[in-house]
Amino acid sequence: MSAKANISDLPAPDGRQRVRAWIEQPRVQNFIIVLILLNAALLGLETSAGAMAAAGGLILGLDRAILAVFVVEIVLRLHAHRAAFWRDPWSVFDFAVVAIALVPAIGPLAVLRALRVLRVLRLLTMVPSMRRVVGALLAAIPGLGSIVLVLLIIYYVFAVIATNLFATTHPEWFGDIGRSLYTLFQIMTLESWSMGIARPVMERFPYAWAFFVPFILVATFTMLNLFIAIIVNAMQSYNEAEQHAANEAVDMARQHIEADLHAEMRGLRDEIRELKALLPTTAASPR
Repeated sequence: MSAKANISDLPAPDGRQRVRAWIEQPRVQNFIIVLILLNAALLGLETSAGAMAAAGGLILGLDRAILAVFVVEIVLRLHAHRAAFWRDPWSVFDFAVVAIALVPAIGPLAVLRALRVLRVLRLLTMVPSMRRVVGALLAAIPGLGSIVLVLLIIYYVFAVIATNLFATTHPEWFGDIGRSLYTLFQIMTLESWSMGIARPVMERFPYAWAFFVPFILVATFTMLNLFIAIIVNAMQSYNEAEQHAANEAVDMARQHIEADLHAEMRGLRDEIRELKALLPTTAASPR
């Protein structure tokens, strides 16, 4: 290499890279978050007859303007990421939420008008801390599914027992398996379980507490703690995986920098060798 490459000679980033860098700027992301919060407030005002009577035109106009900004943002992200956009679940979620808002809410599709509030959920994709929480909850679904199956088995066993024991005296609560399941769900939530259900049953069956107390201990406290434990473990695992991915990205960036430095050093050594090769010729030539 006879001459060092000039910085101006390096290839400039293409349009897609410039659009991607602009969209990912913190100020642009913060602006979108502000619009999401403002849009949430506007959607709430639309449910108020007084607000719509006073400034309905302004509210609807701002809502359409914010939706237009969201559409432009999605289009720019599609242009910047291309196929990678569809491989990112968060981007697909953003696209679906904005697309629902664009569907005309008339005729049989009028129910979609209520789904416009889903735009508020875009906060989950824009705020990193919320995104981590949602990601951890999604990662916990397999473990939670196992607990739900165990809980259903426990429910079924206690519902059958309750129906056999209390159906004749309290058919409104335990008349069949369906009513027993619903009543046990109410007991699990601790909503009026003692004065509303357990004590009236104990007036006819004094030892009914031996049925209700174990059910509450198992279905409410034990299962609730298991749910919390799995969610906490999933969040910890998700954070560790995210940290591992960040460390790998840093390592890859360091390796690229080191490779560039080594290439630059080799180029400098080549230049020095060329200069050394020219020195004897220059010294031997007459002035």
